[in-house]
Amino acid sequence: MREQILLIQIYFPWFFPLFSFIFGSMVGSFLNVCIYRIPLGKSVVQPRSFCPVSGKPIAWYDNIPIISFILLRGKGRISRQPISLRYPLVEVLTAILFLVCWLSFSPSKALCGMIFCSILICATFIDFEHMIIPDSFSIGGMVAGVALAFAVPSLHIMPDSIFFLASLKSGVTALVGAFIGSALVLWIGLLAEIILRREAMGFGDVKFLGAIGAFCGWQGGIFAVFGGAVIGTIGFFIYKIIAIIIGIKKKGVAPEDKNEKVLGREIPFGPMLALAGLLYFTFFNKHVDA
Repeated sequence: MREQILLIQIYFPWFFPLFSFIFGSMVGSFLNVCIYRIPLGKSVVQPRSFCPVSGKPIAWYDNIPIISFILLRGKGRISRQPISLRYPLVEVLTAILFLVCWLSFSPSKALCGMIFCSILICATFIDFEHMIIPDSFSIGGMVAGVALAFAVPSLHIMPDSIFFLASLKSGVTALVGAFIGSALVLWIGLLAEIILRREAMGFGDVKFLGAIGAFCGWQGGIFAVFGGAVIGTIGFFIYKIIAIIIGIKKKGVAPEDKNEKVLGREIPFGPMLALAGLLYFTFFNKHVDA
């Protein structure tokens, strides 16, 4: 099997990158279904994709990832209502991340990375919209990360020893990462709650950090916590600046924010953790672990 993959890479170097992009867009289309239905407690299998406005099934030619959105000019064929930009965004984002995984890692680790990216994307968009991270992506992601670590040792280590020993070492790394990641964010949340005298971080973020730690190890879990805090701080100040500018343009004065937003509560912290975990997994792991 490995020899066949090498031959294809030699004679058709474009095949696997193109396939990973197309496959990623298809997975992204399914992730959109998960993002919409799972928070509502609906099945992701039945019924088939339907228009949320008219309730009618979507034809297969109107459900081609990325392409259908362009051909339909961003509007439903039947309802003629604008299609949420989230749909093509998730499809394009998933396609790009799958391509990055293929170009960055060995085939086995790339597959693990694709699963990890899928979990991060679903958790991020659900958290933005519903302020929750379902257990299927937090606890489920943690279980998947640990299981993949045992099955694919290259997820965490260079498999330069007997498979059993490499598998054991990789699995332990995932378990330690899940424990340290979730424990660290839990204590930070409790400390912030004492200081702020109100809930500063949801327990869903704690479980979600366990999933990130399972895929990235304890170094990645720690990086996600502090990297997410930095990303959140930058994003919060950008948001405040934009809000002030918009308020000045509309009213001539800066708007008062009576309900001060708390990171991880009114402003979800999960997407920041996801972005930091993604950056560690794809780009920064070698620099952080060195």
